[in-house]
Amino acid sequence: MQEASLVVVMVSNGPGELSTWVKPLAEQLHSRLLIRPRYNNSSVSLRLVLVPCPNSTGTEKKAASKWNQFEQITSAKNFWSLLINPRKYGYWPSKGLVIFLGGDQFWSVLLAARLGYLNTTYAEWVARWPYWNDRIFAMSENVKKQLPKNLKKRCIVVGDLMADISNQAKIKKPLPEGTWIALLPGSKKAKLSIGIPFFLELADQLAELMPNCRFFLPVAPTTSVNEIISLSTSANPIAKEYSSGIAKMVDSKNEKSWSKLITNSGTEIFLNEEYPAHTYLSQCNLALTTVGANTAELAALAVPMIVVIPTQHLNLMEAWDGLLGIFARLPFLKKCIGIAISLWRLRQQRFMAWPNISAGRMVVPERMGIISPKDIAKESYEWLSSPQKLNDQKQNLIKLRGSKGAVKKTNDEIIKLINSIKK
Repeated sequence: MQEASLVVVMVSNGPGELSTWVKPLAEQLHSRLLIRPRYNNSSVSLRLVLVPCPNSTGTEKKAASKWNQFEQITSAKNFWSLLINPRKYGYWPSKGLVIFLGGDQFWSVLLAARLGYLNTTYAEWVARWPYWNDRIFAMSENVKKQLPKNLKKRCIVVGDLMADISNQAKIKKPLPEGTWIALLPGSKKAKLSIGIPFFLELADQLAELMPNCRFFLPVAPTTSVNEIISLSTSANPIAKEYSSGIAKMVDSKNEKSWSKLITNSGTEIFLNEEYPAHTYLSQCNLALTTVGANTAELAALAVPMIVVIPTQHLNLMEAWDGLLGIFARLPFLKKCIGIAISLWRLRQQRFMAWPNISAGRMVVPERMGIISPKDIAKESYEWLSSPQKLNDQKQNLIKLRGSKGAVKKTNDEIIKLINSIKK
């Protein structure tokens, strides 16, 4: 089999970016070009390079492999080795294109320079290394405005890749009738160790207030049903602080049914291990979620949400990324970090959820501090009892999404670059 003469390298980091940016772009690129791995005789190869990032979980390569979109996937732990000796990871032709789609933009700059390829960046908020980019795909005009005047011509405003999620989430499999609440307790173990006990008790409390509601828990690819069950037991010290637990798990009988967890109080929580679960999430009346990339996905799907950030458990603070996570790991700060960060956030009026950050105002409620499942259950009941409030939040989320078509526009530019490189 002849080697490819041109490589398109997508650079990314965590599960959120992979599912909402990388996957749709790769799928559409395959639908428009005859490229590898689907067409082994093609001269163009599509590859994925994962980069070091605190938001990554270590399971990204496994998740992306299931899509059958890439001829080769390099894991984050091998990134530096790839930079030092690319030939160790296969044949790299002299012509190629690197596309930044998550992580630190500098990694794609380094990789493109090492391979001698063109470098492009999808810039959500800012293009940090514009002089090292041959092309910048901007989410908004604001990104372009920040560029030096002589570099603006390198920038094309393509729109928000997240806005196309709702197009991808076509309702082929409608949820059964009922009021559906999505539970998103986190994807990292440190967050799940708090999220699972907290959300189990929250489900029990809400089921008591609204007996006819139904719960849906999409299992992140970075965890498993067994881990979720384990974190609900005494093996997890935090679980001892909550009254709820998992009584049993009922496996699905066939492909048309889901497995479900049944709590000690008899609340049923349906599980879905397909990833991403956008088709089902988009049909939920309300989502109860931790902070993270999932708030951007829910916003793109226009699913009303309540963002829950309980700071009473110090493990959660250690799971945070960036400077806060570093501070939270310092032993002498552990006793006061939860209260300190809560007060600081309130005084600074900073937002944690993507819709609020994007809008610069409170679009979705963020509940931070020493909060209880009972408090969130009561608030959830109030939202679910007010269809107008839910619809108002949904409409606000739709307005934030921006126009659709970013995936196609970005692919148009990628194909133009591929054709120019081939000449």
